[in-house]
Amino acid sequence: MKFINREQELKALNEKWQSNQPHFFVVYGKRRVGKTELIKQFIKDKEAIYFLADKRTTADQLRELGQVVGDYFQDEILKNNGFSGWIEAFSYLKKKAAKKPFVFAVDEYPYLVEGDKSTSSLFQKGWDEYLKDSKIFLILSGSSISMMESETLIHKSPLFGRRTGQILVEPLNFYQSWKFFPKKKFSEFLNIYTISGGMPAYLKQIDGENALEKEIREKILDKTAFLYNEIEFTLREELREPKNYLAILRAVALGKRKLGEIGNEVGLDKQTLNKYLHVLSNLRLVEREIPVTEEMPQKSRKGLYRITDNFFVFWFQYIFPYKSYLEMGNFDYVIDKIFNSVGYKDSANSSFKMLAAAVYERVSIERLIYLSPNFFPLEKVNRWWNREQEIDLVGINSKEKKIIFGECKWSEKQVGTNIFEDLKEKAKLVDWNLGKRQEYYILFSKSGFTSAMKKLAKEEKIFLVEGDKLIR
Repeated sequence: MKFINREQELKALNEKWQSNQPHFFVVYGKRRVGKTELIKQFIKDKEAIYFLADKRTTADQLRELGQVVGDYFQDEILKNNGFSGWIEAFSYLKKKAAKKPFVFAVDEYPYLVEGDKSTSSLFQKGWDEYLKDSKIFLILSGSSISMMESETLIHKSPLFGRRTGQILVEPLNFYQSWKFFPKKKFSEFLNIYTISGGMPAYLKQIDGENALEKEIREKILDKTAFLYNEIEFTLREELREPKNYLAILRAVALGKRKLGEIGNEVGLDKQTLNKYLHVLSNLRLVEREIPVTEEMPQKSRKGLYRITDNFFVFWFQYIFPYKSYLEMGNFDYVIDKIFNSVGYKDSANSSFKMLAAAVYERVSIERLIYLSPNFFPLEKVNRWWNREQEIDLVGINSKEKKIIFGECKWSEKQVGTNIFEDLKEKAKLVDWNLGKRQEYYILFSKSGFTSAMKKLAKEEKIFLVEGDKLIR
């Protein structure tokens, strides 16, 4: 499958490369997010050495590194003997990079650190005494976000201050992900994206030519499938004891989003729970969501937690709690839980439809940002809520005192004027520049709008989006 997107990341790397100066770049991000492919795309037309670390001993890895480097430079002695230590490796690379620039990329760097805690100190010495005055472009990459940050980015890390750049490789957004399936209609791909999210490795597992139920059966529910145990593998990669983290993520996936609700569900006190949530936030697995109009987000008591990865949500709702059934091959039971037996196409209230509706809200926020030149520049956009009501999308511009309110409907029914009237009433509850602001409205609908709603939209400041297309 062709390489999708990452234009900004490749541009940043190539601009550094073209400077013809030594560089030390840190590339990190979640497992399966596409770091390795990004590096391979960057080095494909350059002089480069790529080394993938693993969990073997340091001596074994230095021996293999010697083989890789020796093969690149046609050095038979090095190929046969390997490096005796990292300092010898850095000294060798400095000599080779004195005149000719090349990339030296070390992938899964955290494995080297796990094998020898002094590795980062040795790389610090290697950079300071050997490589920083050469023409080398050093890349350290890794999937363990916590270890990459602790070993290369934070103030206490041995390599702090040495890097000349870093890239946190994020999951693809909806429209970037859609490029994997360019022939799919918006609604068809949103169903896929509801499952896969923007993780390239997950998107590649889906064929796209089969019915959604068949894809789920074969690519996720089958215990031999790549995605069946993927979440557990991911958590074990980052966490020594994932039991409590699994329970917390499961609670959030099932809609327990307040701190107290999560604590009651998993049986943890507030202080302990906060520590676990802090770790999950640092791993970019959960985020604390605040109403968009809050002036002091860090002190707000309205925070709700959400899982940032669509596949995590899908897995915790439909795989984790039903593993006993799936281990016995009882796929029909779980399929019924997903689609409520009558089929997701016909059931307006099917579990999967509700999951897709939530994803549509996030995609609509993404689309609202893209469409903002049609009304005003957005400073912030997100959901809004209080104890009684919530609004799917609210975008604000404090300087211009402009605000836009939006609702999203993932339904087979056309959106009528009643939805807009309800939104106007809820907008009155938003205490932000009341009496001073200019108000705009936008409605997102899977199935379009009634003729009455279209007529009203022409008369008032109402934008209408069918699927993802602005029609008014």
